[in-house]
Amino acid sequence: MTNPHLPPLFAGQDAAGADPFAMAVAAADIGCDAGLVIHDLAADRLRAAIVFAPDVTLSEAAVILPLCGVGLQNAIGALGPPEVGVHLGWDGTIYVNSGRCGKLRMAASGTTETEEPDWVVVALSLSLWPANDETGLTPDQTALYAEGCAEIDAVELLEAWVRHTLVGINTWSDGGTAQIHREWQGLAHELHGEVTVAGRTGTFIGLDDRLGMLLKIADETVLIPLTENLTRPS
Repeated sequence: MTNPHLPPLFAGQDAAGADPFAMAVAAADIGCDAGLVIHDLAADRLRAAIVFAPDVTLSEAAVILPLCGVGLQNAIGALGPPEVGVHLGWDGTIYVNSGRCGKLRMAASGTTETEEPDWVVVALSLSLWPANDETGLTPDQTALYAEGCAEIDAVELLEAWVRHTLVGINTWSDGGTAQIHREWQGLAHELHGEVTVAGRTGTFIGLDDRLGMLLKIADETVLIPLTENLTRPS
């Protein structure tokens, strides 16, 4: 498979079938350079992980998760047919034409929100072909090529995801979170009414300036920060 052509300061590494998320976290732990993109491009699935080195606190840096989601939507929008709808879950779930199609996950060097992390890794897993020909058995799940995007090349999609994510990072660095806030809310999947996130159920009332979720639970307004989505490779 063709090696991806990435923007300057990004370096690609083929995972050769291994988990890019686990590899990226391990590489970040021992001090790799920011901009490392580890990828595994199979016929039925695109997996990749990017290492970032934000110079802000973890609470602020967590916006990289929705930022990467918007970057993916922009990439699919640029390469695929206009009628394909890509939407994003607050927890990183990726929906294509309302079916679950993939997931973004985020890890960081620490968990203290007020401290600057040494690194943040965002990993993407996206289904290209359905796992089962009997798609009616899993109507809530889909794959990119099953939704009219069979002409999208996986290498080109990876390249476009990194490029569009870089644009989002530059916009965030120059002007704060206002634009990513607007873009992400326009792509949010079913973010209304009663929702359950991070084990809490309440009525969605909005997002704060760092895209933390505000829920009305009983008579209290509760903020669930994006850092609740931090995880580690299993």
